[in-house]
Amino acid sequence: MADFAFSLGSPSLRLGVTGLSRAGKTVFITALIHNLTHGGRLPMFEPWRSGRLQGADIRPQLHPDVPTFDYRGHVRKLTDARVWPESTRQISELRLTIAYESATFLGRSLGRGKLDLDIVDYPGEWLLDLPLLSKDYRAFSRETLERAREPRRTAIAADWLTHTSGVDPLGPADDEVAGRLHALFSTYLGAARGGSLSLSMVPPGRFLMPGDLAGSPALTFAPLDLPDTGEAPRDSLWALMESRFEAYKDVVVRPFFRTHFARLDRQVVLVDVLAALNGGREALLDLEVALGEILACFRPGHSSWLGQVLTRRIDRILFAATKADHLHHVSHDRLELILRRLTDRAIARASFSGAEVDVKALAAVRATREATVRRNGESLPCILGVPQEGELLDDHLYDGKEEIALFPGDLPENPQALFREPEVGEPAFDALRFLRFRPPPVEVTAEGVSLSLPHIRLDRALDFLIGDRLA
Repeated sequence: MADFAFSLGSPSLRLGVTGLSRAGKTVFITALIHNLTHGGRLPMFEPWRSGRLQGADIRPQLHPDVPTFDYRGHVRKLTDARVWPESTRQISELRLTIAYESATFLGRSLGRGKLDLDIVDYPGEWLLDLPLLSKDYRAFSRETLERAREPRRTAIAADWLTHTSGVDPLGPADDEVAGRLHALFSTYLGAARGGSLSLSMVPPGRFLMPGDLAGSPALTFAPLDLPDTGEAPRDSLWALMESRFEAYKDVVVRPFFRTHFARLDRQVVLVDVLAALNGGREALLDLEVALGEILACFRPGHSSWLGQVLTRRIDRILFAATKADHLHHVSHDRLELILRRLTDRAIARASFSGAEVDVKALAAVRATREATVRRNGESLPCILGVPQEGELLDDHLYDGKEEIALFPGDLPENPQALFREPEVGEPAFDALRFLRFRPPPVEVTAEGVSLSLPHIRLDRALDFLIGDRLA
């Protein structure tokens, strides 16, 4: 009863924010906070639309052993320097207390309502580590090597695969050999995630962002080409790698999910669909597999390790395709359809049920405006913005000051066309034309008051994620 009374007096909601690298997690959280604390325009957020939203304030977060999300530093970069903040490299938290007027007569009679929104920011690559808990070292090695030998990956994996093929797993344990294999494997993972490939399935996630665990035995292993049967001989390279793989799960994966993931109420997963589109069909299919792995994290079996430690159930999950401002609004619904196609298959494969799942296309900070440009008698839906210094397109190097009009291209009306091989005579999907634009200048009223950061559909995301808790 005491716990129930406390929850009535101080309701709270823990919102996890994650996404694969470069999806825009830091920008999303910063824009969410900025709009709620600066009276942003949020017409599709029901508490704002009905006039019940009364403001929000940043409060001290609850966990002294977890870094606080550097909101003020990030917003200074966005608004003063007009540069994008650095990507998420570690977990962080921030508490936002939202004041609102209840939508019910009874609620209003009890006074102004408050909700403590605890925002938990963590890299999506860590989420992709969760399936490792149900795998042994042999399965991990087999699946990772199979992926590396796919045609799209063979070139970037060549050095690691060649070195691996020359190593005898049954040979003596050798820390130097393990370190060399780990270095080549990590280089391959980085190449798969970056560059033009934009692949998503790159576990173990901490290999790309090791932090203070860099160089530790728990992070110094790699897959080996193992026999289908048998056990690792004592003091063999196989036994060494296997023990370190198990240590990775014990030292890195389990503590994160027990301490942080298991306590979440709501979750948003940000997805850079546009990067996968430009990476081609294989990058999209790889992203689909990654989303399936992520969705499986939210529905563990009762007998699984995660099912035993989850003390609360995540009841709403939002998948958001970011950077919608890189497209004209005529393609925003098509971008949403592509992500819905990706997640529909993932949900079916994961046999997911029990939580409400939604899909949105958004831009947490809108860096572009729109215009129609006539070229060769044709009207083209374009976006206007200032490319970042150093961006290159059609042999033109931008200086970070010049505003341009760009026709980014069109997304197909039928998303299924992107997931299959083109038929004979059918043109392949043309890559979109992307530039990284600088954040927009923050508008100031005649009275000198700074307005909130502009966005696309951030209000819809907020309404789904927390609107019901502000009723």
